Amino acid sequence: MTDEVQARESTPLVDEAAKKAAVAWVSVTDGPALALWCMPLEGDLFVVSGPGEQSAPGLADATEARVTLRGDHGGRIVTWPARVTRVTPGSAGWETAAPLVAAKRLNAPGAIADLVARWAADGCALNRLSPAGPPAAGADLPAGSLAEPPRGAPVVRVTRRPFRLHRVRRR
Repeated sequence: MTDEVQARESTPLVDEAAKKAAVAWVSVTDGPALALWCMPLEGDLFVVSGPGEQSAPGLADATEARVTLRGDHGGRIVTWPARVTRVTPGSAGWETAAPLVAAKRLNAPGAIADLVARWAADGCALNRLSPAGPPAAGADLPAGSLAEPPRGAPVVRVTRRPFRLHRVRRR
């Protein structure tokens, strides 16, 4: 994939929502929407995934995705189709975007230059999500919740009732 910037298809609502975004719900193909940390830059969203970073199955190799952003009230305000472009290490886009994204990463281990070097060495994906079509907003958004039931995890265990040393009687 190249990191060329193609013609953007955006609206003022998408631009404003993206400008304020810190988390975006990104869905690749028909998969579930995952909450991913993102950084707005030049009207697009940048997402880092891979070893030691957030998990975004399928995003590194995708060409299209759906992005949902929330407003100040915490609710969904816009969903838009995105063109996914992987920014490759060593390219001009990487040299510009990677240090800026690394500087905004919370709890980053080490210096910014070390983090960017680790992303390149470990094969982490830096993806640019650009608006690529008409957004769904207002009445076009689904009325119901799109929340999915929690997925099972091996760390979940049955909670036992607490031990009682004696029985308390009521009078």
